[in-house]
Amino acid sequence: MKILLDECLDRRLAREFVGHTVKTTPQMKWAGVKNGRLLALAERHFDVFVTVDRNLSFQQHLPGFNIAVIILRARSNRADDIRPLIPAVLAQLPALQPGKAKIVS
Repeated sequence: MKILLDECLDRRLAREFVGHTVKTTPQMKWAGVKNGRLLALAERHFDVFVTVDRNLSFQQHLPGFNIAVIILRARSNRADDIRPLIPAVLAQLPALQPGKAKIVS
């Protein structure tokens, strides 16, 4: 599966998604691109967008995008706080559907 990590997430977390192709928004030269435009770009290249932006599903009409979204809820966006959520994210990947968001906490 192809996964895009939002720029607010530590790029080193990409290593945790074993067996998947993972890029960050800065690697794609999309740093600073706002959510709607970012999702439009991402849906062309990725299956899943991972973020900590809790407002994303309220700000964007996700069913209009052909990409699944995972919203991580942790104490902070620091890698040490996010890393424990990765096994739950990996477990959710097979059931994700484009245009829908899944919250992992």
